[in-house]
Amino acid sequence: MIHSEISHHRLISQKLYKTDKCSPQEIVKHFGAMQAQDYAMAKWAIGSRCDSSEKEIEEAINSGQIIRTHILRPTWHFVSAEDIYWMLDLSAPQVKRFAISGAKKFGYDEKKLNQINVTIEKLLSGNNHLTRTEIMQELGIEKTSKEDFLSAAIMMNAELDGLVCNGEIKGKQITYALLEERVPNPKNKLTKEEALAKLAQRYFESHGPATLLDFSWWSGFPPTICQKAINATELQLDKITIENQHYWFKKELKDVSNFRESVHFLPAFDEILISYKTREASFNTEHQSKVFTNNGIFKPIILENGKVVGIWKRTIKKDHAKIEMEFFKDIETDKKQVLLEGIKSFETYLQTKIVIE
Repeated sequence: MIHSEISHHRLISQKLYKTDKCSPQEIVKHFGAMQAQDYAMAKWAIGSRCDSSEKEIEEAINSGQIIRTHILRPTWHFVSAEDIYWMLDLSAPQVKRFAISGAKKFGYDEKKLNQINVTIEKLLSGNNHLTRTEIMQELGIEKTSKEDFLSAAIMMNAELDGLVCNGEIKGKQITYALLEERVPNPKNKLTKEEALAKLAQRYFESHGPATLLDFSWWSGFPPTICQKAINATELQLDKITIENQHYWFKKELKDVSNFRESVHFLPAFDEILISYKTREASFNTEHQSKVFTNNGIFKPIILENGKVVGIWKRTIKKDHAKIEMEFFKDIETDKKQVLLEGIKSFETYLQTKIVIE
């Protein structure tokens, strides 16, 4: 393997080749955690890796097989119900400080947040799923601004305490539910060392080839702790060294000669980019400003053979979805038609007609 081939191998580890049939929850479990602050796009991150429709993925989320909550870094992630508790035990302490810091700006210290948690538990008890707005109304907390940072900090703190997670969708609105009413809390607990090793193995098997700093960025843990996790699981992984940089990946990752031509229309904040500290393996740096902004807003991307060749956006209409594309360089008409074949899976996922403009 050479540096230019890393992006090809990541197509396999990230299940973009669909070599085996997977359910939505199996995709999420494979990744450990999938960034999900953009809910609509995050569902497509799952759908692009399996043959499930958007409706089927929503059913997995509504039923609690897939949990959407704050974990790892201070942002939303999808996590498998099987993994939610050990991952929360591991990462919540490092993320919780962001929630507490945000709440303190409005005069809410940790003691006051704990008292609010007691009230939230009573409000949601008995599978009573409420939106954030409904919960704040019951708490008598008014919106603080357009962004409503206080209510976000309160609910993030409740998530990180293992009290709440996403509930069933109410119309088009996200709700909250009690986590233990959705997913029973297992009796057996992992030690911190066991959980870190499990997280490292899950990351490198689903994202590799990747480096120590990539894992540190994705997990939110400092490099020194991440190195210990790698040391604990290195016998279950393979490693290559390129330009004095170690890349870890799943054992028996397929040889590059087996790779085929492929085109993928991937969502904003997709794991193929967001989960790595550096992203040169996937696109030319001259196009970086088009792929993601300086303040961390990632665009939906068009991926050809593991490389980003353009960006796209969708607009949902009554009876179709409009797709607009921008390629980074001029593409011949016949080549463009080949690239457009990659959008067909999105049409199947949405179960509606696609109109390309």
